[in-house]
Amino acid sequence: MSIFLDTKELEKIIDEKDLLIIDARSFKEYSEGHIPNAVNLDLFSLHWLDSSRTGIEAFTSQMEKIFSFVGITYEKKIVFYDDISGMLAARGVWIMNYFSHTQTFMLDGGFKKWKLEDQPIDTKINPFKPSKFKAKINPDVLVGFEFLQENLENLTIIDVRSKEEFDGTLIRAARGGHIPNAINIDWNMNIDTNGKMKNSKELSTLYEIPKDSTIVTYCQGAYRAANTFLALKQLGYQNVKVYLGSWGEWGNKLELPIC
Repeated sequence: MSIFLDTKELEKIIDEKDLLIIDARSFKEYSEGHIPNAVNLDLFSLHWLDSSRTGIEAFTSQMEKIFSFVGITYEKKIVFYDDISGMLAARGVWIMNYFSHTQTFMLDGGFKKWKLEDQPIDTKINPFKPSKFKAKINPDVLVGFEFLQENLENLTIIDVRSKEEFDGTLIRAARGGHIPNAINIDWNMNIDTNGKMKNSKELSTLYEIPKDSTIVTYCQGAYRAANTFLALKQLGYQNVKVYLGSWGEWGNKLELPIC
């Protein structure tokens, strides 16, 4: 089953009572126009750079509370979207994968595609309908710096940042560079010129990696990395993880190795 939901498919189910549409953009963008029935959760405001064991526990607890407030349950079908098939919606879908929610999707092409098709747009601020969401953790899709440090030689590590960030000419932490053994595949390569996720044939030319590999993706704050996580899952990779702290943590921990 695809992680990506086409706009035409969303149009057909938009009024179903068990559907929750989450606009992951800023409130300003949401208030200027959004998909009918959507609620707003600005996922970019929820950075998390502590991936120690206690840090991951705190992240889990915080997201569980936030998703309860938003109204997520395991019985609902969840659709995240941002402007394109971007990193904000991907972050939401990845977190729901971490919470073992199997009916979670990204709107392929996002709000840009929705508008281009002259689909209905609303400006009404839709209220949350809180739930009591108790997460069922799937530890296989999230890792912290300790796991990564202990397994540098045994993983396929994909740095999805720009070439400049990867080679250290653009520095966004105490140090520039990248995690040892990482390969650089910019997440932007996942998206076609229309803002949709590329098809499996196109994506497979980017990721010529054995299917049985254990893969860890990272970027600056685990947003772009979440997009590549979804691309790899769409290609059928089973053992894909996102490094939660990403370079925002690794680059600032002076005891950790870099290249």
